[in-house]
Amino acid sequence: MILPIVGYGDPVLRKVGAEITPDYPNLKEIIANMYDTMYNAYGVGLAAPQIGLPIRLFVIDTEPFSDSENLSEEEQTLLKGFKKTFINAKMIIEEGEEWGFNEGCLSIPDVREDVYRNEKIILEYFDEEFNKITSSYDGLIARVIQHEYDHIEGILFTDKISTLKRTLIKKKLQNIMDGKARPDYKMRFCNKKSR
Repeated sequence: MILPIVGYGDPVLRKVGAEITPDYPNLKEIIANMYDTMYNAYGVGLAAPQIGLPIRLFVIDTEPFSDSENLSEEEQTLLKGFKKTFINAKMIIEEGEEWGFNEGCLSIPDVREDVYRNEKIILEYFDEEFNKITSSYDGLIARVIQHEYDHIEGILFTDKISTLKRTLIKKKLQNIMDGKARPDYKMRFCNKKSR
């Protein structure tokens, strides 16, 4: 089922997500709905706070990045096959040179900015079956994970840009809060007046 995506300004996007247990109510259904919602919005990642749940859960499928001409054949193959669910994720290490990439967010439609992140990470998490995994990632996969991980920490990509750039996009952010943004997917806006 496709759910509305929570828009910028909603307090749930600023909460640090709570850890969950295997008996969390309707967990399999929530995960399936998150994938449906992400695909419907042409996203590559979606975190539970973006559907209004302040829990440590996010899903990723990097296949849309796999057809980029700037990537090696090896990286294209990695991106094409990378679809994972992350539960109770904990960042162990962020290392390597920081590199910039133009990021966007389904909760912040029509806003894109260059964000600098470390090139390599080590992450500990549970998969859908609650198997504990510790794995290292780099490149675009690491970046998508870091972006979604920030969501479960109450951090948005706009927090990682300069004060000047934040000032320049202030009106766009206000329009999102007021429900004036018009993405081609369902959204829930925090200040929108019901008619």
